[in-house]
This record gives sequence, structure tokens and C-alpha cells, in this order.
Amino acid sequence: MGFPADEWPDGPLLGGGPGPRAEAPTVLLGSPGGGRLLPGPPGSAEPPAAAWSGDQWQRAYQRVRLTGRAYVWLNLVEQRLRSLLDELLRPVYAPAHGADWVTAAAGPVGEEWVRRAAAVREVSRRKGFLLDPDDDDPLVFLTLPQLRELMVQHWPCFEPYLDDRREIELALDELEVARHVVSRNRSLSATVLAQTERAAARVLGLLDGRPAAAGGLPADVIEELVAGRYADVAAVHADRVRLQRDLPVEDLLEGARRLDAIGIGLGMLCQNFTGKRLVKLAADGCRARLLFLNPASSAVRRRERELGLGRGELARSIEMNIMHVRRVRARLRDPGGFEIRVFDETPRFTAYLVEGARVPGSRRRTGDLGVVQPYLRRARGIESPALVLRAAPDPEAAKDGEPGLLEVYREEFEGVWADSRPVS
Repeated sequence: MGFPADEWPDGPLLGGGPGPRAEAPTVLLGSPGGGRLLPGPPGSAEPPAAAWSGDQWQRAYQRVRLTGRAYVWLNLVEQRLRSLLDELLRPVYAPAHGADWVTAAAGPVGEEWVRRAAAVREVSRRKGFLLDPDDDDPLVFLTLPQLRELMVQHWPCFEPYLDDRREIELALDELEVARHVVSRNRSLSATVLAQTERAAARVLGLLDGRPAAAGGLPADVIEELVAGRYADVAAVHADRVRLQRDLPVEDLLEGARRLDAIGIGLGMLCQNFTGKRLVKLAADGCRARLLFLNPASSAVRRRERELGLGRGELARSIEMNIMHVRRVRARLRDPGGFEIRVFDETPRFTAYLVEGARVPGSRRRTGDLGVVQPYLRRARGIESPALVLRAAPDPEAAKDGEPGLLEVYREEFEGVWADSRPVS
């Protein structure tokens, strides 16, 4: 049973049932902050000491957040390593040993833990714990250290595909602390979580046969799950600085097939992405439609007054950004794939809506991604809150069949684009 953060249970019991009997034994609870279940005096209206306070629930939720993120990373590493072992070792041992190929691959050193894994597999079969037929496989029941041992024993099979055995082993060593904590549901610190994420990212990169530092981090799986529940909203940042620390522009645009951008001056694109990169992006097949606020419109003067800027300051900034993208367009073989327009309406938000296939090894795991910032009266764009929108992998599974925010902003963009004027 879950409780909202502002509605902590304060009744006699979490389930609201009758209170404990006076002769109930004392029970120790392994909860955050501790706590004892002590029998209350007969007729007492005081709640038992087992009921958690608001602070205890908050600490419990924080533990879940940390261990949950670590579990996702560990799960990704284990799945990737298991898949690689299956791909490289099964063809070597299965023809001669059949279903016992894992036992043969483990050899005398690993025979004992393979047999224990086989026993757990058999119990899971009898009790109906194997919900997916693909999980009825010996590799599924091996732990991460055992999978690593198989890889080390058969390194000549992996050497043609992987760069550095020592680097992989060191990264897997760093994951051991988090693996022990998560498997036993103990407290995980933010420092260990950060170390786990870095080490897991290195392992995943190395197992893909690329240098540990190459490519971006894999996408946050938890972020995708949350986006599916909350109308495509994957993350919220207090300002653009925090946004770009978590999602740099190069990661936002990586592998993009289309970029639709609308805003006053599109500073995040024009000031944080060089002309050479924009040219390369267009040469790689990305079609861009950029909408700027008309620097000669009355809306620019109103915005200057809101921000306390001198007359013409904001207009000159917009003109400079438009000149920047015009120079980029002039260098393209197909200028028609890089359209620039201006609009005269009151600006309400800035948005970067990206469509594109997933790039292996990049942060983006789905094709559609967006960043939206509303305009506040007294705050510059860099100081405004930013929403990261990630389209659900299955659009038909959207809640109640309603479109997510990404689709809403796409429609808004199309409406403004239809009323805009091209820049020559």
C-alpha cells in the first residue's frame, strides 16, 4: 500500500484495522530510523510505535529512489553480459554438450555454482516462477560475478570483440558494492549510486566494443517509464543550466531526422551549437524548421520592457542568431532542408522538438524527444523551468488514448508555422 507524500498514515494501523492485542509480542522492525512494535495499554488511544512518521516515510522513499536507479543499471549490465556470453560461448559448447553447455563452459572450477543455479532453476520451474519461456535458461540463474567468471575463463573468445579486459574487470569490481546493497535491500548512498552509474556506463560501452568514453550515456530507463505515466514528461529542471548539464544540446540532436524549433531567439541552439555542427547535422539528413520571433515586432519591445532591457537589445540578439543560421543555410547543398521563418505573435514558450531513430550508445532510446520552456515575465530563457518530453515507445498505449505533451506542442508549432513568414 502506498501513501501520498502529504497524507501519511496516522491511524492505529496502516490498514485501519483493530489495534494490537495487549498480549501481542514485541517485534523489532528493520525500518529507516528504527522502531519497535510495543503493545499499547488497554483502551489507549495512542497509536502504536510501529506507525512510521512522515520523516521515516520520506527516508524510505529516498532509499527506494537510490536503490531503484542502481538496480536498473545493474540489470542492464547483467542482461548485456548474459547476451554476450550466450552469443559467443553457446556455439562453442552447445554442439557437444547440448543443454549442459553452461556446466561444460564453467569447467571444474565453476561446476559447483552452476549446479546450485540449476537447482534454483528446477525449483522455479516446479513453483511456476518462470513467467517467460526465455528465462528457462541456465545463464539466467547465474549471478553477475559468475557471468564475469565465465567471460574471464574464456577471454580468447571475447578478445576479438572487446578492447580491454582489465578495464572491464575494474568497472565490474566497482559495481560489486552496489550489487550487494541492492540484492539485500540495504541503504545505498548517493556517492555509491553515482559511482555505480559511471561504472555501469563504462561496462556497457566496453561490451559494445567501443572505448569507455565514447558515445553518450545510455538513456535513463526510469525516466522513460515515468514519461509514459506523466504525459511524456520525463524530467523537469529548474532552469536551462541544469537542463544542459543533464541533457547537452549535442545529445538532444544526436541522430535527429527532423528538428522543429520555436522561440524568441533560440539561444540554446544558436549559442550552444556551432555552425559546423549544424552543417554536419543537415548533411547527415536532418531537416530543420526554425521559428524566431520577428525582431521588428511589437512583441519584442514588450519583452524588452518585461526583462528591463534597453530598447533594441533583444532585437539585436535575435538578428544575430538569425544571421548565424542563415550562414549555416548558405553552406548547405540543399538549403530547402533548412527553413527559417519569423512570427509576430506573443511568444508563449520555446520548444525544440526532435524526431529521429535511436542512435546505438546514445542517451536517446526513442526517436522523439523534446525540450520545452515557458516564458516567465521577469526571467530570461536561461532562467526559466525546462521540461524534457520523451514520447512513449508505444503511442497506442498512452493513458486514456489522450496525446502526450509532445504531440500538443507539435500541433502548436504547426499552427504558428502556418502563420509565419520566411526569411530570405
